[in-house]
Amino acid sequence: MGAGFALRDATPADVPVVLYFVRALAEYEKLLHEAKGTKADFAAALFGATPRAAAIIAEADDKAVGLCIWYRTFSTFTARHGIWVEDIFVEPAYRGQGIARAIFRRLAQQVKNEGGARLEWNVLDWNEPAIGTYRAMGARGLDQWTMQRVDGAALDRLAE
Repeated sequence: MGAGFALRDATPADVPVVLYFVRALAEYEKLLHEAKGTKADFAAALFGATPRAAAIIAEADDKAVGLCIWYRTFSTFTARHGIWVEDIFVEPAYRGQGIARAIFRRLAQQVKNEGGARLEWNVLDWNEPAIGTYRAMGARGLDQWTMQRVDGAALDRLAE
């Protein structure tokens, strides 16, 4: 962690903050039209009877300035679990202070402490500032892989 910020696990009281940052990230990525999650959705996903994800809140100047949502994955090749970072967002005014790197460090330590093998995430190919940050942390792009997705009407048809 840096001198000017702190990281903590999100609590149920943070659901409005989570929703705010998810929408801020969606707007930054020009995908706000796809951000359909509600407070109730995030409350259930993060704090319901069977939580599906977890969140880290970054705070500075007595307010939330960043968010990371993550969940566990499993690799059949390593036969070990990992962590997938679904979203990470730091308010523009607080970027460059090491907040994102501290979040990734915390998650890397968690993976290692739990005996896991991987810390993974996606980044949009046009997001050069983020890609530069990730390369400086030692991340490598998996260019030979392409992400696949089935959703909406295609998901409905496939499930029939």
